[in-house]
Amino acid sequence: MSDLARYLDHTLLRPEASAAEVSRVIEEAAEHGFAAVCIPPVYVAAAARALGGTAVRTCTVVGFPLGYVHPAVRLAESRQAVADGAQELDTVLNLSWLKSGEDERVLDDLSRWVAAARQERAGLVLKVILETALLSDAEKLRGAGLVVASGADFVKTSTGFSRGGATVGDVSLLASAVAGRIGVKASGGIRDAATARAMIAAGATRLGTSSSVAIVAEAG
Repeated sequence: MSDLARYLDHTLLRPEASAAEVSRVIEEAAEHGFAAVCIPPVYVAAAARALGGTAVRTCTVVGFPLGYVHPAVRLAESRQAVADGAQELDTVLNLSWLKSGEDERVLDDLSRWVAAARQERAGLVLKVILETALLSDAEKLRGAGLVVASGADFVKTSTGFSRGGATVGDVSLLASAVAGRIGVKASGGIRDAATARAMIAAGATRLGTSSSVAIVAEAG
């Protein structure tokens, strides 16, 4: 098994992805021993059943990909995902509030989400996406600080649906900001082993990519 496999969230979130395509990435995640498979919410139950007895965790997204859902909707989506068997949830921080300087509102939203989700399932891993391509460095630092304060487990760079994905510079910035208190997930545009290793060297502790199989094949 490639040394990179344990870092990878094997991801398929394209809106047009078929059930057969989702089934394939679930099978690939089990075959290669990836950290998690990240799939649309409607496929969580199937993924949880298929991955039962493996070390691969079932991950899905909530408030995705824009992040400006009502806090009550974020909570409702999370409850359903956990009930279906999700072990990890990736959500998007409310960028509008962050850019408006409403940090207390952002923190309240995230903190309530973290607390409610943890009540639903012990050991749930929670990741918050900043969408770094849309933020200034100062906003990235503020956002990372709010994610740490919320009690989430990871700050994540990108959804993969905006105008840019992870960069080594952003990963390094976020890793410095969180200072080991939580993990850093790089996501978006990671398509080869060299890029994956560069993100890890910059401080990423998890990588989200739809190219996981190609990456581990290249890494050997």
